[in-house]
Amino acid sequence: MSLLNKTIENIKPLDKSSIEKCKKRFENIAMPLGGLGLLQEAIIQLAGIQQKEKPDISKRAVIVFCADNGVVAQGVTQCGQEVTAVVTENLNKGLTSVCLMANTINIDVIPVDIGVARDVQGQKIRKHKIRYGTADMTKEPAMTKSEAITAIETGIKLALECKQNDYNLLCVGEMGIGNTTTTAAVTSVLLNLEPEIVTGRGAGLSSDGLNRKINAIKTAINLHKPNPNDVIDILHKVGGLDICGMVGTYLGGAYCRIPVVADGVIACVAALCAVKICPQARDYIIFSHKSFEPAGEKLLQTLNAKPFIDAKMKLGEGTGAVTAVSLLDLALAPYLNMASFEEINIDAYKPLT
Repeated sequence: MSLLNKTIENIKPLDKSSIEKCKKRFENIAMPLGGLGLLQEAIIQLAGIQQKEKPDISKRAVIVFCADNGVVAQGVTQCGQEVTAVVTENLNKGLTSVCLMANTINIDVIPVDIGVARDVQGQKIRKHKIRYGTADMTKEPAMTKSEAITAIETGIKLALECKQNDYNLLCVGEMGIGNTTTTAAVTSVLLNLEPEIVTGRGAGLSSDGLNRKINAIKTAINLHKPNPNDVIDILHKVGGLDICGMVGTYLGGAYCRIPVVADGVIACVAALCAVKICPQARDYIIFSHKSFEPAGEKLLQTLNAKPFIDAKMKLGEGTGAVTAVSLLDLALAPYLNMASFEEINIDAYKPLT
């Protein structure tokens, strides 16, 4: 049995007992019922994932999948493919946005070369290169089906490794010039929406650039005709290696009972792919923010996801996920430490009937 199939078959439902204990604790601590809103729902979800009334997210990491996309040759980006390698090496040095943000709240950054177009240097970079960037999807499939599965299984293996190293929460992010193009292509197929509806300007494209991007997506979809009911077929024809890696991390996290915090639009299309492969995995994903990209809201609606943040972020790298973890830290502080109504000698709030 393949690692992918084994992982899917062993993803279990959330622990109902822990969920009920968590809800009961929220009813008894001295705050208004539902006072923490979506953050409260997330803590209850964490309890169900970790199988304990008091969740622990003290050891956490953001896995940043770095990969290039051959479709960049079609003029769909503002900058060149070489930027991916530069930023990947800066992730190793701790110099990127996500590194600086993660450092402030004790989140480890794990950069992964899953498909950068050149060899990259750095001791902290995990070397899992499937290939040197994907092919130009307007001319041939982005990758082979085997490569897509290998990339997904790479994400699973990283989640398993994090479990062995006692991480209790993961975030996913990405770095790859051109990956909003692959994301829009995968979204278009999965949601059966025209590329114009789900394609945005990425990192500041001009109107001409946006038109090239839309046309490239249309060309690739018309050429390869990916099967909307087959996630692997979609990913290998019009997807990206970074998306595949995140799909695997979601599945691996669910298998290991580790919550995985999704970042923006690219992480969300990966989440939808993971959920299409294994619906049970949905319960293990926490959605951080609504991306500024037009596909973001549509993906979140399809996933029935209610992110904490709507700040029009479009940075990537896992920065939105890291921001959401800071809010989880804040929400857990009263949940874990606040006195009960009985202890402060006041009447508890009663649910409205």
